[in-house]
Amino acid sequence: MAARILNRREFLQVAGATTAVATALTTSGLAADLAARTPRVDAHLHCFAGTRDARFPYHERAVYRPEESATPEHLLKCMSEARVDYAIVVHPEPYQDDHRYLEHCLQVGKGKLKGTLLLFADRSGSLDQLPELCKRLDVVSVRVHAYAPDRLPPFGKPELRRLWQLATDHNLAVQLHFEPRYAAGFEPLIQEFSKTKVIIDHLGRPFQGTPEENAVVLRWARFDNTMMKLSAIPTPREFPNRDIGMVIKQLTSAWGADRMIYGGGFDAAATGQSYSQAFEQARSYIAHLSADDQAKIFGGTAARLFRFTT
Repeated sequence: MAARILNRREFLQVAGATTAVATALTTSGLAADLAARTPRVDAHLHCFAGTRDARFPYHERAVYRPEESATPEHLLKCMSEARVDYAIVVHPEPYQDDHRYLEHCLQVGKGKLKGTLLLFADRSGSLDQLPELCKRLDVVSVRVHAYAPDRLPPFGKPELRRLWQLATDHNLAVQLHFEPRYAAGFEPLIQEFSKTKVIIDHLGRPFQGTPEENAVVLRWARFDNTMMKLSAIPTPREFPNRDIGMVIKQLTSAWGADRMIYGGGFDAAATGQSYSQAFEQARSYIAHLSADDQAKIFGGTAARLFRFTT
């Protein structure tokens, strides 16, 4: 049977459809290629030696004491299996300002891991450690907690300003973990040190604040030196009547992919599979963004901010 010759209208319709499909495939391919070439970075995890390793005891002021270990060796194995290129080890509260275990983690990491310091502006001698720690360790930020009424930083006092000044002098970001009710106390220093990066942990803990308190944090997007971290994403089980998806859309709109980073998925029980699944679960909350922007949040922005090189 002879093939039917298409008329002009039919030919244009087929040609248009073919071009559209080809363009879509090309665009998708470019986006996939970009994502594949962008480093994958976990910007927030904790490592613990656990209670059975006498070399790295918890601090006498530890606010909690994990029994199980979450070692850098375990982390690197999970990273390899989940195709995570780099990670930031956030020095946790059980060790307070004793950074020996962080130093061990970074030595094991051999360039794949960098760290965050934990120092206390109002504790005698704590900030004095910073210059030497920066010489010895590959660290990118110093963390400040304002999450419990009995463990607040010295808001409005010279000691907290000194922490910010030392961070600035040593090219560190200031990493803030806080309940929204304490956000206003940080704002004068965010403004004064306008060239110093400020990383907002855990989405600014939006479900721990009132709408008015959360609005203070959201307005920080106007400060170019602030970065928002997509981490510790609340589950529907924790807050069944609150929609974290809408909050994340609001934050991505305010900060944009060039000022957002991701962290999460590693703990003592993690496997390569569960670690990878954590990234994909987080990706479901930013599916409204382009593949390019998703790649930035899951590694591109952090690689630039923390000076990781491939």
